[in-house]
Amino acid sequence: MSNSAAKFWQPDVTVATVVVRDGLLLMVEENAAGSVVLNQPAGHLEPDESIFQAAVRETLEETGWHVELTHFIGAYQWKAPENGQHYLRMAFSAKPLHFEENYQLDDGIIAAHWLSPSEISDKRSMHRSPLVWKLVEDYLAGQRYPLQAIHAL
Repeated sequence: MSNSAAKFWQPDVTVATVVVRDGLLLMVEENAAGSVVLNQPAGHLEPDESIFQAAVRETLEETGWHVELTHFIGAYQWKAPENGQHYLRMAFSAKPLHFEENYQLDDGIIAAHWLSPSEISDKRSMHRSPLVWKLVEDYLAGQRYPLQAIHAL
């Protein structure tokens, strides 16, 4: 067995949610690694939760919005060039249900914004990763799969 085969490796599993209301997408402005960035409501899968639960939880924690998942948009793999970390992002679309005005947002979250696709595109230099715009593009192109494409047993 070679040294590389003996090492255990796994990517960070994350979720992201495209929430749309009246043609606007819910985006998160946050501090990350010393920069202000723009992202979908997103975060890491936690132990003992399904990816569905993670997507709903992260959206609430970062925006104050309760949502209902509607579709699976896709799975996205990305390697961060600055540190070589690998990410596997499971992306969903969701409809907003209700907003908790006094919800205490996660540390590092500056604000949640409803932005048009063109506003998101114009702010590409702020995107947390290339996954942000790819996910918007895929959603706008109609890429949606039934939630039943994911099996959380």
